Amino acid sequence: MTRSRDLRFRATTAFQRYLANPLTRRLPFHTLLETTGRVSGLPRRTPLGGRRVGDTFWLVSEFGERSQYVRNIRADPRVRVRIGGRWHSGTAHLMPDDDPVARLRSLPRGNSAAVRALGTGLLTVRVELTD
Repeated sequence: MTRSRDLRFRATTAFQRYLANPLTRRLPFHTLLETTGRVSGLPRRTPLGGRRVGDTFWLVSEFGERSQYVRNIRADPRVRVRIGGRWHSGTAHLMPDDDPVARLRSLPRGNSAAVRALGTGLLTVRVELTD
C-alpha cells in the first residue's frame, strides 16, 4: 500500500472510530452491521450503507480486507443487520469476484459516493438474511 493510501486509511478510520460511528450508531433508523469480535467475542456494531434486495442485503466495504468488520466476518460470518430500525439475522459472504464499483451504482448514492471517494480496496459483501 502506498504512503498516501495508508495515510488516507488511517485518517478515515480514526474519524469513523472516534466521531462518525459513535454518533450514527445512536440514530434509530441508520443501518448497522453487527459482527462478533474475532478476538473479544463481543458484538461490534458498524454504521454503513447498503441496500436490501429481497432476502439479501448488499454493501461495499471501503477498505476491503483491512476493515475490522470484514476481518470479523472472515472469522465468523453470522451477523445481524439493522434495517429501518429492525434487526435481521443473516450470514455474510465476502464477494471478491463481484465488481464493487458496479455494485455501488445499485446502492444508495450518498454512501456510495463516500465509499468511492475514501475507499482504497473496495470489497462487496452479501448478507443472506434469515428472518
